[in-house]
Amino acid sequence: MVCCKKCGFGMDLWEAERMEFDLTQTDALLSTTRAVRKRLDLDREVPDDVLLECLQLAVQAPTGSNRQGWRWMVVRDTAKKKQLADIYRRAGGAYLAEAAKTVDAESQTGRVMDSANYLAQNLERVPVMVIPLIIGRLETADTNAAAGLFGSIIPAMWSFQLALRSRGLGSCYTTLHLGHEQEAAELLGIPEHMSQAGLLPVAYTKGTDFKGAKRDPVEEITYLDTYKNPIR
Repeated sequence: MVCCKKCGFGMDLWEAERMEFDLTQTDALLSTTRAVRKRLDLDREVPDDVLLECLQLAVQAPTGSNRQGWRWMVVRDTAKKKQLADIYRRAGGAYLAEAAKTVDAESQTGRVMDSANYLAQNLERVPVMVIPLIIGRLETADTNAAAGLFGSIIPAMWSFQLALRSRGLGSCYTTLHLGHEQEAAELLGIPEHMSQAGLLPVAYTKGTDFKGAKRDPVEEITYLDTYKNPIR
C-alpha cells in the first residue's frame, strides 16, 4: 500500500477499498492463467510501458517484514538472451528433449514435456526475459530461511503473471537456468548478495482463450486438523 492518498494508478485508496470485485472476471483470471509456452507470440514486441505497468502491480504483493527486497532484471538484448537460453539448455535441455520422446505424447505429462521442450529449444526467441531477484542468499538448507526468502518474491512473480494475463500476455515460471545461476549472474552483472528466483519468458499470447486445468477435487487433498482427515 502506498503512503499517500492516491495509489499508483490514480485511484483514491478509500475508493479502491470500497470496490466490489466482479467475481466472474476475477475467478476467470485466477483459473485460466496458465504456464504458456507454445502459444507465446515470439514475433510480437512487448512495449516497456506494458511491462512496467505489470511490474507496478507485482510490487503491491506482500513481502517478508515488508522489506521489499525484490529487484527485476529485464533482458531484451539478443546476445544475452541467446546466452541465457544456452545456459538453460545446458542445465536441463537434454533431459527435456529425451523426456519428450519417451513419455506418451497424448498424456497430460507428455503434452507438458513436449511444451517444455519447445520452450527450451526456442527460449532465445521470446521478446523479453524477466529474472526476478531477491536480496539475500541461502547459506544453509534451513526450511524456514528458504520459505522466508523465496516467499518474499514468489507472490510478486505470480501477481506479475496475473497482470500479464489480464493484458493479453503470457509467461511461464521456469527455474532450469538456476543450475548455472552463477554463470547467469556473471552474464547480467548480478551481485553476489542477490538470489535469482527463476526466469519468466514474456510475450503476447496467440489468442487469449485459455481454460481452467483439470485438478483433483480440493475435498480430496484438504485435511482438517490432522493429516489425511477429510475436511468434509
